[in-house]
Amino acid sequence: MIAHSFTLLLAATSALAGPLQRRADGLNTRAKNNGKLYFGTAVDSSGQSDSNYMNILSNSDDFGQITPANAMKWDTVERSRNSFNFGPGDAVANIAARNGQFLRCHALVWHSQLPSWVGSSGFNNATLIQVMKNHITQTVTHWKGKCGHWDVVNEALNEDGSYRSSPFYNVIGEAFLPIAFAAAAAADPDVKLYYNDYNIETPGAKASGAQRIVRLIKSYGVKIDGVGQQAHLIVGQSPSVATWTSNINAFTSLGVDVAITELDIRTKTPASSSAVAQQAIDYANSVKGCLSNTRCVGITIWDFTDKYSWIPSVFPGEGSALPWDSNLQKKQQVYNGILSGWGSGTPTATPTATPTATPTETPTSSPTSSSTTTPTATPTSSPGETVPKWQQCGGTGYEGPTQCVSGTTCTMLNQWYYQCL
Repeated sequence: MIAHSFTLLLAATSALAGPLQRRADGLNTRAKNNGKLYFGTAVDSSGQSDSNYMNILSNSDDFGQITPANAMKWDTVERSRNSFNFGPGDAVANIAARNGQFLRCHALVWHSQLPSWVGSSGFNNATLIQVMKNHITQTVTHWKGKCGHWDVVNEALNEDGSYRSSPFYNVIGEAFLPIAFAAAAAADPDVKLYYNDYNIETPGAKASGAQRIVRLIKSYGVKIDGVGQQAHLIVGQSPSVATWTSNINAFTSLGVDVAITELDIRTKTPASSSAVAQQAIDYANSVKGCLSNTRCVGITIWDFTDKYSWIPSVFPGEGSALPWDSNLQKKQQVYNGILSGWGSGTPTATPTATPTATPTETPTSSPTSSSTTTPTATPTSSPGETVPKWQQCGGTGYEGPTQCVSGTTCTMLNQWYYQCL
């Protein structure tokens, strides 16, 4: 108990000390200067023996947070029943502690990367609940005080918003979700608990299904703190700023935070110059979407280099999805696109690399339009249309109605986002 309290005190002290320290410019510096918890990256075991990779990963000006891509999943942690292997996850947790980086822990309950004994042992409802709760309790307790967030349940939905077939849903039913969250909350009351899924970055059946999950868990009186939008995107088919904004708002209106948890934006390889220009725009739009809502807490890219990306093995002929190439060289145009999405954010130090491109939402052959133009006064109204309280009513790139419902005023939160308050 004393050791745990000391760990939490140390983390709190570091968090308080962070803004007072003079930092070089970078992706994480910009994010924190704009009020976010972090900009971060996933890390897998394949990169940990690569010294050049580790040097880049350890630069907290760019990466203030890390996620273990696979080291904390069930098939690593509990390959056989009640026999736990925390070593690979400890290695990532130690990297985070050494670098002073926020640790997002991932993922407790998932249909994939699940050892066969969980689904093939013929467990009944009561036994599978006990197995699931034991796995969660042992795992969360081991990293108690080290994880800032836990992805409790991962990818429980089909594309139409219905529940995916899995051992947990098939045997326990939808109640496996609140049961899992309750077990995680009991094991570490201080950690933030997230539901995490892909293709919920835009409005639609799957996003609505994720919102249904939030309401379900809350209806049981169980804690859920946030939703992770994975954001495995495609160049030129990624959400606009307006779409990011409205969809994030739909989640936060339920009383939860949002994190962009696994961002990468793939294209056909080799990437053309126009694809790279568009990719910079798409990354900038992702950042602007998060920036539009104070309850979007941060962004994680799914590893930072094409060298260790999962995409080419799953999508043959596609890749080049990340801000560093397969030679661990920074793609300056894409990197600058992310910086420009954050804007200056009143940096505390002189930038080490002045952005050479400032992408906007509208594709061009080269992202040269300024994304930092200050909007004019409060937007004018569109006759006959009103915006509900808490919803967007203006901002750079916004084209919807601007007249707020009676009793609220269209208020500028930042240059991209006005809200009816």
